[in-house]
Amino acid sequence: MLRPGEIDITRHAPMPGCSTEEAQKYTHWLATHHYENFNVVSWLLPKDLHQHFYNVYAYCRWADDLGDEVPEAARALELLAWWEHELDACYEGKPSHPVFVALRQTIVAKDIPKQPFADLLKAFRQDQTVKRYRNWDAVLGYCVYSANPVGRLVLYLCGYRDEERQRLSDATCTALQLANFWQDVSRDLDIGRIYIPLDAAAAQGLSESDIVECRFDERYVRLMKDLIARTRTLFSEGQPLAKMVDGRLSVDLEMFTRGGLAVLDAIESMGYDTLHNRPAVSKLKQAALLGRALVAHLASGNRPSNDVATGPSVVGAQHAAPQLSTTIAQSYEECHRIAHASQSNFYYAFFLLPKPKRDAMAALYAFMRLVDDVADEGADLAAKQRGLAKWRAALDQYITGQDQVFDGNAAMAAPAPSLSGASEVLPALVETMQRYKMPARYLHDLISGAEMDLTVQTYPTFDRLREYCYRVAGTVGLTCTHVFGFTDAQALDLAEKLGLAFQLTNIIRDVHEDYKLGRVYLPEEDLQRYGVSPQDFGRGEASLGIRELLRFEAERAWQMYEEGAALLGLIDADSRGALWLLVHTYSALLGRIEVLDFAVFGERVRLSKAEKMMFIAKARFGRHTEENILEKRDRDRRRAGGTGGRRRAG
Repeated sequence: MLRPGEIDITRHAPMPGCSTEEAQKYTHWLATHHYENFNVVSWLLPKDLHQHFYNVYAYCRWADDLGDEVPEAARALELLAWWEHELDACYEGKPSHPVFVALRQTIVAKDIPKQPFADLLKAFRQDQTVKRYRNWDAVLGYCVYSANPVGRLVLYLCGYRDEERQRLSDATCTALQLANFWQDVSRDLDIGRIYIPLDAAAAQGLSESDIVECRFDERYVRLMKDLIARTRTLFSEGQPLAKMVDGRLSVDLEMFTRGGLAVLDAIESMGYDTLHNRPAVSKLKQAALLGRALVAHLASGNRPSNDVATGPSVVGAQHAAPQLSTTIAQSYEECHRIAHASQSNFYYAFFLLPKPKRDAMAALYAFMRLVDDVADEGADLAAKQRGLAKWRAALDQYITGQDQVFDGNAAMAAPAPSLSGASEVLPALVETMQRYKMPARYLHDLISGAEMDLTVQTYPTFDRLREYCYRVAGTVGLTCTHVFGFTDAQALDLAEKLGLAFQLTNIIRDVHEDYKLGRVYLPEEDLQRYGVSPQDFGRGEASLGIRELLRFEAERAWQMYEEGAALLGLIDADSRGALWLLVHTYSALLGRIEVLDFAVFGERVRLSKAEKMMFIAKARFGRHTEENILEKRDRDRRRAGGTGGRRRAG
């Protein structure tokens, strides 16, 4: 049926009807010599499973190559039909092809049904006729056949047959498939396929032709961020599976999850341009991932597998938060206490919201405040990094409710959060996330921003600074907008712009204080343009070059304010007063800085309490429009000549 040399992997294949020994030798060679992101079998798996894994892998590899390595679709479909005929013969006890001669031993030994093998062929046939996917559900539907059967086969090999493990496996395998899609955009384009959902691309302003013609710009960056966020959610959903299987298998599952996440990290690190580049996970990185998986395995107690018969079950809701002593009501009360103690500009805006939204904003703010405190307090870098890692782990624990997993005898207790405030704040935060359908990646990105503050002291370009601003401020705008309520997806883009404007305002105001802390947030390319050195920020007065530099950055911020002002009309009416107050307050602060001719080297520029009270009254009783949301008075006066002589000594 197969012509000589038609696909590459036939080179070492023995003749049909070969002995089992010859067949297994071939599947072993194929599994250990073919390219993959990660090895098919790790040395951690029991040795008696190795050959079974090789046999299953060989089946999948052949099916994949019959679909992908044969250039003509009609011929590929013909070969896939032949492969399914060979599968049928195998299940009838009459295997001929060497792969099926080897696979027959595995099927009998592990009692594996035909369905997952057959499902894979549906996906490979689909690849011959479907080249585009119009929405997310269509892509997930493809993954049901292309990825999920592989995970189920692994479970069968290891003796697990229950629906709960299969559900978690499906989430992980779909996430791995999606990570591979986003990694291989350029490769798939070469063979005429686009797995990116076209409606997700359209939501960012990208057409199918933009992708085909490899037009990389900010629209594609936003698209990749969205797709990566959805993929991370699936990885998180499947994560409990590693705690529900034999300890040695759990390391491999953890390794594959970490590997998939590493691919997503690599896409982010190379600037999201998968139209022109394919990010890869190096051998060194793979070794590091394995090391982390081993550490997690050892820390979990290296529990043996004695739960195959009973199988774990999830108690309560699928993603219930850990049941600790803090009630939801008490958690919200603590969040309000933290927010009130901060006296932040954000806190006053809370009171213009209905109580449920006010509670949600308090939960968000309290979490952000406590994460900030970890990054800002103390001098021990390693301790800060550990603290942020603990917050990330605690957040995941509360979202997934992993401590509610049974092993058939008793609940496996998750480690109690060993950081101040976690058990008090996280119940309210997770309830807020669930109520307002808030992606967990926003809060993970915020923690990443705090981590950047620990190790990144300078930013070479504005694009690099923009990435930081997204993490520490854009995420705030995005989470708040979920609470405010919206129906138009454009609202999220506008919210991110306003977050960037807020952060640029803070950076301009605090440039002197940040320098004293060893940080320069303004882009190095902008410093060079205006002849400013970082050391200039340590002096007691703003030079002409610094003023021109800060004026340039202020114009960037004003552009973001003006574009983001349109968010006001896209959120729920009961939240517009709060947004109006936030934007009005921060834009007034930037206007004040301009009136002072950027003299930010003395007392910190602030708005008076009287001004804030006036803004609150306007927000409460006035009209909220795009025309009056920005406090432009001081800015307009500064542009007309203003009061440039009002300057404070440093």
